[in-house]
Amino acid sequence: MRRFISHKTINLISKTTTSTVSSSSPNSPSLSPNSPLASLLRFFSTFHPSSMASDYSTTPITIDNINPKVLKCEYAVRGEIVSIAQTLQQNLKDNPGSHPFDEILYCNIGNPQSLAQQPITFFREVLALCDHPSILDKIETQGLFSADAIERAFQILEQIPGRATGAYSHSQGIKGLRDTIASGMKARDGFPADPNDLFLTDGASPAVHMMMQLLIRSENDGILCPIPQYPLYSASIALHGGTLVPYYLDEQTGWGLEISELEHQLKTAKSKGIDVRALVVINPGNPTGQVLGEANQREIVEFCKKEGLVLLADEVYQENVYVPDKKFHSFKKISRSMGYGETDISLVSFQSVSKGFYGECGKRGGYMEVTGFSPEVREQIYKLASVNLCSNISGQILASLIMSPPKVGDESYESFSAEKEAILSSLARRAKTLEDALNSLEGVTCNRAEGAMYLFPCINLPDKAIKAAEEAKTAPDAFYAKHLLNATGIVVVPGSGFRQVPGTWHFRCTILPQEEKIPAIVSRLTEFHKKFMDEFRG
Repeated sequence: MRRFISHKTINLISKTTTSTVSSSSPNSPSLSPNSPLASLLRFFSTFHPSSMASDYSTTPITIDNINPKVLKCEYAVRGEIVSIAQTLQQNLKDNPGSHPFDEILYCNIGNPQSLAQQPITFFREVLALCDHPSILDKIETQGLFSADAIERAFQILEQIPGRATGAYSHSQGIKGLRDTIASGMKARDGFPADPNDLFLTDGASPAVHMMMQLLIRSENDGILCPIPQYPLYSASIALHGGTLVPYYLDEQTGWGLEISELEHQLKTAKSKGIDVRALVVINPGNPTGQVLGEANQREIVEFCKKEGLVLLADEVYQENVYVPDKKFHSFKKISRSMGYGETDISLVSFQSVSKGFYGECGKRGGYMEVTGFSPEVREQIYKLASVNLCSNISGQILASLIMSPPKVGDESYESFSAEKEAILSSLARRAKTLEDALNSLEGVTCNRAEGAMYLFPCINLPDKAIKAAEEAKTAPDAFYAKHLLNATGIVVVPGSGFRQVPGTWHFRCTILPQEEKIPAIVSRLTEFHKKFMDEFRG
């Protein structure tokens, strides 16, 4: 605003002085340098946009002297394609009809509520009551909120010091909420969970960063990660100065995780002097959507046990399983059922309120369960958590609610179950529709979406398209994704952002757009793909 006013003022003064000079007689005195008008002009000229140009050559921080680990870090999910999409979205707002589509369809990120998925009523009722506890005593509340939501809010507030959701909590999270989560984990797995093993975090991402901080000492420390992988892991490893040791999922077997591949990559890393410290497993898979079988999980546990690796289990999509022949099993359940106890294997599992059927991404709730670490190491993990004081309280409450939803007999049970079923069944239908559509395209193959929120089709691009991408200095799948965006408004993430077998090209597409919009997405994508292939065929 100040720049706007000063610019207008300068223009007015300039016109005035010009008018004064032009209208004066040859004998009229020119504008005196010491006149009030000249002084005012000099003052406002310091705010002129031209004097505020982006010349930062004298500032102490440049792109050449910032932390090189930051430069190395990449996060494709919110990368260049999304920036282009946001520009196009602004163009559509400013100039309706300026593009061959009327909206941007963000299929790039697992952000359900941004694509019109509604929050779960019970969860939001409890959150509202906890954030504004004075209404609990009002008579009108009984008619606006369900009885079990009111009761749960009272229970939670009793567990919060000062009954204040705006206050700091224990650095691991509110003890009563951790008790609730631990009970939910026991009900899920059939094995006890200790609330003192739980660290509540702002989503799962800070928990992953915390473990990378703990495990990585130098670039000689390696973390085995699946390829394709969720870019959080490569970014976090880069930021903390470690080395990502890739193991490739087998696309031909539905993105299978082969122990022989783990053994090969571990041996190769060791031959290069890399001390591999942990194995990351994402189940259900992101971006690949596969769900691991129990037998495979047991093999993975045995591998970590034999090789002395920490097992980092990303289980944030545990509620998102869409096929009848697969079921989610936590690695904690698998390891305990194999007879391995607290001191036998180091295991960290991650959960989040952002995924599942709840999709509360913006509430930033999550947790990690840390088992198989000595008390001395646990103290260091607690110290890392303490640096951030605590995670936000709304996220903590939601983390407890997803692990302890309404039960049979509760007033909210039927509506809760109906909302959950509607969301998950719709996601399954959307996944199947998009999977079939992708497999119908020339040169495209797509494994079935067993779980999670994504499809990761392989695209066999014509040589002419690959050459054009090289000339444009971009990856071929990014070249395809940019063309798709500019022609249809559909935003996907190039597979190169997740890493992939060299010489193969993919893109990740969420199944989250509203179900009624899926046919339009299929139609736009099909039409675009045909034109693209025809253009670059030869």
